[in-house]
This record gives sequence, C-alpha cells and structure tokens, in this order.
Amino acid sequence: MAGRRHAVVVTHTRLREHGSLVSEAVERLRSTGFRVTIIDNSEAPAFGGASPVVDEDTEIVVVLGGDGTILRAAELVHCTEVPILGVNLGHVGFLAEFESFQIGEAIRRVAEHDYSIDERMIAHVDVWLPGADKPLRDWALNDITLERDEQGRMVELSIRVDDVETSSFGCDGVIVSTPTGSTAYAFSAGGPIIWPNVRALQLVPLAAHALFARPLVIGADSTFTIDVLEDSVSDGWICCDGRRQCSVPRGTRIEVRVSRDTLRLARLSGVPFTRRLVTKFDLPVVGWREQARTGRHGGGVVGDAMKGGVSAGSPGSEARDA
Repeated sequence: MAGRRHAVVVTHTRLREHGSLVSEAVERLRSTGFRVTIIDNSEAPAFGGASPVVDEDTEIVVVLGGDGTILRAAELVHCTEVPILGVNLGHVGFLAEFESFQIGEAIRRVAEHDYSIDERMIAHVDVWLPGADKPLRDWALNDITLERDEQGRMVELSIRVDDVETSSFGCDGVIVSTPTGSTAYAFSAGGPIIWPNVRALQLVPLAAHALFARPLVIGADSTFTIDVLEDSVSDGWICCDGRRQCSVPRGTRIEVRVSRDTLRLARLSGVPFTRRLVTKFDLPVVGWREQARTGRHGGGVVGDAMKGGVSAGSPGSEARDA
C-alpha cells in the first residue's frame, strides 16, 4: 500500500528460527502501520567496496541482536540519514537502547516518533598500497585494526600524527578507535574510555616492543598516519569494525582521520553515558573498604541504580558480539 511507513529489521537467521522475539517485533511494527523488510544475514563487503544501502523511503532500522549486528546494520545506513534503534538480544549490548523484554515499549515509541537522535562520529581510513595512484577508502563506527599477517612474527610500524613521527616499533598491531569504539577492543587493549560527545581518535598499540608505546588520543582536526615499514618481518592485515578487511603489504601507508559523515542512533531515554557505562560494565562504585564495612557489593549498587529505568545501552561494545 502506497504511503505506508517503512522499517527495516536487521537480525540473525538463528534468532528468527529459534524463539519468537523477532516475529513478535515484526508483527508489532506491522500492527502500527509499518511495511517491514527483514534482513537476517549479510556478508561483509570487500574493503573499500560499496555496501548495500536501505531504500530511500526507510524511516528507521530496528536491530534485533547484539552490537555486532548493529555494526552490520551500520553498513546499510552509511552516508544516509536513516537512524538505527538497537534492541539487545546479544550479550553486553553497549550500542543497544532496549533489552529484549522491552520490545513492545521500543516499537510503541518508534511508531509515535518518540525518540531523539544521537549523532555518532565515525572514522575515515585511506589505505595507500605500494605503487597505487589512489587509495582504498573505508570507514569505521567502532575501530580500525591493523595487525600482523603472519603468526609468530611482528609487524614493524611507524606512527605519525599530523606528519610528525611519534613512534616506531614492532608489535602485534595497533587499534585506531572512535569514542564509540573506546569501550570495545581498544578498552580491552588498555586504551582509555572516551565520552561519545568528544570528537577524537585514539591509537592503542598491541604488544609493542618499545619503551614508549602508550595510547595516543588526537583531536578531530588531526590525522594518524601508519606505515608498514619496508623491512617489516611480516605484512599487515587491516579490518574495519571486525567486518571489512584486506591485506596490507610492506610499504603500505594508512591514514585515519575523523570522517565528515556521522551515524545516527535513535535514543529513547535520557540515561546519560556515565550511567550506561557504570551499568553495562557493572563497575564497583562502592570501594572495597566500604564493602568490607557494610557487606555491600558494587554490582548490587549499580543494579539498584538502574531499576525501573530504560535499558542502559551505549557506545562502544563487544564489537564482535552476536
């Protein structure tokens, strides 16, 4: 029927085949007047290649899954203004706004346009392969990882910021993360958490063989340049958001900067990032001395803080979550 609102549901085949949550969500969307398209499996595009994009009449993309599913959905809305709403059916679900038991509330709010838009910064990457006259171009919502191509060997890298060399070392690789990805792989590797309203990029070395190999954080007007050195004992391998990847041989130059594009997340609650962070990480907000004195535990305090509230989904994630 012409004129009907259009929603795209992104999920996993296994979630459709096992359980009723996906079918429940689809039926609720249809009952509120949406025409629904379901995408339950999508192969990663080639690095630097074009991704399939949702139809122009798409009003919203509803993701049923974990943060990895949201990263798949991000490819479908890249360079569009279509927002993504995540309902967590995975594990941690940092990027998700609702948990599975809140599907009915989430869809009601979507139908009533009762949500705000959170513009998330993304990273742009240019990969200059040896002898190339133009770069391979890609992007990331969470992170860009450059790792060794050969197990048991190090990749030798030179790191520059704004064309000034800051370090050179052999390592397992480096992670360049956005604020959204700062709670994902970069955090596991020892990087700091960056609040999502900060326009910055961070670089985190992985097992660098160097005296100075600390994470670096740069502003939105700066650029990371990473060279795979000619005398490296291993080639490299680059991957964006755990999805789009390719080999980068010795002599490759990689430039990462803040993109002009953003990704739009639909937000249905006013829960601040700090509260989301404390809840999702179950941070021990009560010190061990206080716990010993009162018998309280940090996780319980955090859980109490969110009772009765909307799910605490937020930036970053287990980027490879289901």
